[in-house]
Amino acid sequence: MSGPFEYFVIFAEMRTGSNFLETNLNAFDGIACLGEAFNPHFIGYPNQTDLLGLTQADREANPQALIDAVRQEEDVIAGFRFFHDHDPRVLQAILEDPSCAKIILTRNPLDSYVSWKIARATGQWKLTDVKRRKDAKAQFDPEEFTRHVEALQDFQVLLLKQLQATGQTAFYMAYEDLQDVAVVNGLARWLGVGEQLKSLDKSLKPQNPTPVVSKVANPDVMLAGLTELDRFNLNRTPNFEPRRGPGVPTYVAAPETPLLYLPVRGGPEEEITRWLAELDDVTPDQLLTRANQKQLRQWKRARPGHRSFTVLRHPVPRAHAMFCRRILSTGPESFEHIRETLKKQFKLPLPKDKPGGSYTRAVHREAFEGYLRFVRANLAGQTGIRVDACWATQAQALAGFGDLVLPDFVFRESEIAGDLTALARKLGAKDVTIPDIAPDPAPFSLDEIYDEALEDLVADVYQRDYLMFGFGPWKDSQAA
Repeated sequence: MSGPFEYFVIFAEMRTGSNFLETNLNAFDGIACLGEAFNPHFIGYPNQTDLLGLTQADREANPQALIDAVRQEEDVIAGFRFFHDHDPRVLQAILEDPSCAKIILTRNPLDSYVSWKIARATGQWKLTDVKRRKDAKAQFDPEEFTRHVEALQDFQVLLLKQLQATGQTAFYMAYEDLQDVAVVNGLARWLGVGEQLKSLDKSLKPQNPTPVVSKVANPDVMLAGLTELDRFNLNRTPNFEPRRGPGVPTYVAAPETPLLYLPVRGGPEEEITRWLAELDDVTPDQLLTRANQKQLRQWKRARPGHRSFTVLRHPVPRAHAMFCRRILSTGPESFEHIRETLKKQFKLPLPKDKPGGSYTRAVHREAFEGYLRFVRANLAGQTGIRVDACWATQAQALAGFGDLVLPDFVFRESEIAGDLTALARKLGAKDVTIPDIAPDPAPFSLDEIYDEALEDLVADVYQRDYLMFGFGPWKDSQAA
């Protein structure tokens, strides 16, 4: 089949009209739609045993073989329907393949949900004879509908991002477009088929062509449930922060006690590292650090029952510590170039060298506030400076760990004296000490500049961490 594509996929969901679209596409001599080729419960259609010479067992063993068979169909451009819960093993390959035409069929999620509920109640999934139509009303379940909407939205966002990332576009169709022969003919032309239909196949009939309120047994519950949905994502916080890798070289492992520390930059890293060394009566340089993935796997295999952990720090002291260490300081840990940029571009009142007598508490407060405003812009993708791990959100750091190692425990710094020592004893460590408390950085302590306004600014910058981990005001954690 000559044309811009070698095969196609219809991304759809149950009760979106995909059967009707497939029927009309198959009315073209040059198009063959082969059903739900990757439905995990059957191949192509219910009760069908094979597709293009491959059985369901063949497909399970090698899903790519079925894609290849679809691609190699002669005299037609072939394709299939794919729903969000179909075989995930082939999704990425399909999305990354520019020779695969992507058709995205959508429908109002409330209509599709109600239609699905009625079909489940009646057992009637297709209608070819109106006289045989079975009637029932849907029972609206607010929680079930919310899950339905979230699943559809997540899948649509995934499709959109993958197409954008690979420089592709899709042919979008709404449920209402299915009754327009011009749109269906336009789809055929987009697939490279010159043939045109004079009319659509009407063998499949709409099953419930009435207003959605009349199709629900409990419309009051439905209306109340819909008011709880944030349809326009008004409460969504945009996240422009780049993904972080697992950061394996930063991991710290004890040589004997089966404990693995996944450090979050800006946390009590030095204190936890010293504590790990003391557990096994070694020096910090005798711990396993700067390992690669192979060495990490070897450490794990040699220590059955190992446990991994990370430690979160409240965003206020974390931000202050990183400001003092990386930006205010001119020592070896300072980010020299970023420091100069912040002085020039963000007008931070930073001293040329080490803070001296003219660097007062008020100046320190002003400089720290300027740093926080920079971090807010930086995390929102509004600066040309890298998002460094030292001020990235802790939520993003944990998400990066998850690509390789999910920590068994996520401790709060304020609670490690009890929680971390108890874990070490559980794993057989003896003479367990309490980890040191991280010192307050110079030249001014956090207590000297902290107030409610500063708390509000940090909470605005790190609202993701506050929400994700339940942080409250720093002063309250100190009182506890």
